[in-house]
Amino acid sequence: MNSIMHLLIASIFCSVAVSIFLKLARRHHIDVGQAIVVNYLTAVSLCVVLLRPDPMSVMESGTPLWLLILLGFLLPTIFIAMARAVEHAGIVLADAAQRLSLVIPLLAAALIFGESIGGTKLIGVSLAILALICLTVKSSSSDNSSHGKQATLFLLAVWLGFGVIDILFKQLSKGGAQFAGSLVITFVVAGLVMLSFLIARRTQWSAHSLLSGIGLGLLNFGNIFYYIKAHQHFPENPTLVFSAMNIGVITAGTLVGAGFFKEKLSKVNMLGIGLAISAIMALIPR
Repeated sequence: MNSIMHLLIASIFCSVAVSIFLKLARRHHIDVGQAIVVNYLTAVSLCVVLLRPDPMSVMESGTPLWLLILLGFLLPTIFIAMARAVEHAGIVLADAAQRLSLVIPLLAAALIFGESIGGTKLIGVSLAILALICLTVKSSSSDNSSHGKQATLFLLAVWLGFGVIDILFKQLSKGGAQFAGSLVITFVVAGLVMLSFLIARRTQWSAHSLLSGIGLGLLNFGNIFYYIKAHQHFPENPTLVFSAMNIGVITAGTLVGAGFFKEKLSKVNMLGIGLAISAIMALIPR
């Protein structure tokens, strides 16, 4: 049990540390876009060394190329949205919105594929939607300012974007694709998409921003790596991993954002945090 807790703590730390990086980026004159490019290069390198993927097996498995390309496009796009959400709304609300995205696959299953949502799942989805409303109230009611509207927009983009990404990754797993190989191809596409965007924008390259991307890549990959390892070390109880990871990130994000960065949260926002944790508890796989 100690080993799995260490893995979960490491994964939670990496996840929240990514948000801290995004929070501090502007203060330290880091171009997030440039950092994201190097982040994916770093993630690919770590994936090759630690997971030893076979990208060719992905192609031989019949995995749709469009799926990998779509993921490669969405990952950096939502990464930028996350950066903007942290900047405008703060770590607490951005991390909570990201974790609440787990209801998107359930909603998609019900609305698109006609699957029924009953019992605790229905309660969890309802609580999650209420939580999201509470999390965005501060932003939308902040004197009707453009800053408040941007915060709400980016929080919703994070929620929807990570939810869609989750659906696409689940499709990959259903297709039986070799996960590590899929990850490498997706990260390569994501890096090329971000690089192409920066070149088209005629970005003034900064060594400081590029080097910071190595740290971002270590944290980003660490989050994925330790989460996978936690599941591998405790395959008989994925519920523990699922709940501890999601609740842990929201709790740690709240402590760091509100405690260290002094982010202001209204009573409605705090209610949203509580509802988010309750929603995750209700959605724990049984």
